[in-house]
Amino acid sequence: MPTSPSGARWFAACALVAVVATVATGLARTPPATPATGISSVYDANCASCHGKDGRGDGPAAGLLDPAPRDFTRGVYKFRSTSSGSLPGDDDLVRVISAGLPGTSMPAWKSRLTGAQIGALVSYVKTFSPRFAKERPTPITMAPPVAASAGGIDKGRKVYSDLACGACHGDTGSRSGAVAAALEDERGRAIRAADLTQPWMFRGGATAADIYIRVKTGIDGTPMPAFADTAKDADLWNLANYVASLGRKPTWKMNADELKAQYERDRTEAAANPGARGRYLVATLGCAHCHSPVDADGREMPGLTFAGGQKFRLAVWGDVVAANLTSDNETGIGRLSDDDLKRAFTRGIKRDETRMLPFPMGWPAFASLSDPDQNAIVAYLRTIPPVTNVIPAPVRLNIAAYLSAKFQMLILGRDYPLVIFAGNAGSAGNGTGRAPAAGR
Repeated sequence: MPTSPSGARWFAACALVAVVATVATGLARTPPATPATGISSVYDANCASCHGKDGRGDGPAAGLLDPAPRDFTRGVYKFRSTSSGSLPGDDDLVRVISAGLPGTSMPAWKSRLTGAQIGALVSYVKTFSPRFAKERPTPITMAPPVAASAGGIDKGRKVYSDLACGACHGDTGSRSGAVAAALEDERGRAIRAADLTQPWMFRGGATAADIYIRVKTGIDGTPMPAFADTAKDADLWNLANYVASLGRKPTWKMNADELKAQYERDRTEAAANPGARGRYLVATLGCAHCHSPVDADGREMPGLTFAGGQKFRLAVWGDVVAANLTSDNETGIGRLSDDDLKRAFTRGIKRDETRMLPFPMGWPAFASLSDPDQNAIVAYLRTIPPVTNVIPAPVRLNIAAYLSAKFQMLILGRDYPLVIFAGNAGSAGNGTGRAPAAGR
């Protein structure tokens, strides 16, 4: 059960919950170095927080992560050197565990685990899906590389057009102008096509050979198809060289003028697609961390993402329950105006004019968001499917209990815990949690 710092720092620590959630959204937990014990212990210590103890991709941190952790029980893997629909080879799994996946919360474990532990983890992960006991990987045949050249890149540009790559990635590879922007994975979760101008974010590698493998094998579980039977190997190599040529300079290597120009391009793209910008901001700010209830193991409860119902006990302030952010008209935000929503998350003022505490909802920090970003958040929240979940009003301590708790905290130095309850405190059939949630 999490506890707060003692003394005057308590208020500041609670106010920083939103910042902690933001960090958690982008980074997986980094545990201490793991001793070479049983492989299940290695998995539990390093992998289960995201992928779950049973490999279902439902660990306590899963609800914070975008993209979501892999569900190993499905036996569907994105980054392989095997044909579309095939299981990955052991070398593919070793590579992902060792090098990680840029742009995701999957870190590189090669500096934390030994080669023997990584190899054992590969064998252990394979036990989660029955496919590995019944099927064998079918590796692709790598054609001889085609060296990059001006003429070859021109040919690759034509292949890019002929294969309609721009429908998802945009004509310039930056996703700008892409007509297929609303993409989903095999489980119906929203995803985005890669920005081909940012090679440092390529999860399967950024070399021409890596790109050749991606376009030849596809990315299973996503709309990215395999082109092994659609284009000749020479065309796929030219396409890979063309995609590799699209990479721009990363921001950390730009000068001031280049940064200004890049940020202006980013603002223009965000203005053209506010919903996508809002989705990015909501994920980055960790809104689902508080507005989605968790079970006793700290896992997000199915069907209640953004539906509120997460109950917090805030020492002397009593109990509060996170709001329903879905588009439901009666219990969510469906009937709230845009101004109502922005006033709530930037000024802490509810529609009934009552005020929120500045924690755990970090509205003082959100007050610094630009107007376009505030509008983008609202635009995205409007797209969240409705979930009926009536949220109870806050419960405050009576005056005697309040004064007693304040005396103990401020004078006697008692450290009060910040309690996060398991279960849905709303009306959607789960009842108020009775015990603190694990991992929150």
